[in-house]
Amino acid sequence: MPKINKRKKVSNSEDEKSSSSSDSGPDDRNPPPKNEAKKMATTSTAAAKKADQNPPGDVEPSWQLDKQRVLKVRSWRGKTFIDIREYYEKDGQQLPGKKGISLSASQWSKLKSIIPEVDKALEEV
Repeated sequence: MPKINKRKKVSNSEDEKSSSSSDSGPDDRNPPPKNEAKKMATTSTAAAKKADQNPPGDVEPSWQLDKQRVLKVRSWRGKTFIDIREYYEKDGQQLPGKKGISLSASQWSKLKSIIPEVDKALEEV
């Protein structure tokens, strides 16, 4: 014969609040305050880092490949990269897009060494 558990129902309002049949967990009575100062500090830090990457007067060597593609030589975290990227226009300003590739110096050297082979393959196609 199966056991039947009989529980005594407690009418104390505090016990009713703490025992819940939902799986959502306890409700926060005092959610953490929104820290606007932290958001502002993060934004200004990001802007400062961006300014450090391209100091005024320090122009990265760049070549326009077509209307929206640009090749640039740039430094990032102390390393030099050849960046080929699509740009888009927003508010009259050219901005880099997601589509592109950054080649390390060794990858760039490898690419340069196989250019004659690529040219030959292009002629055959």
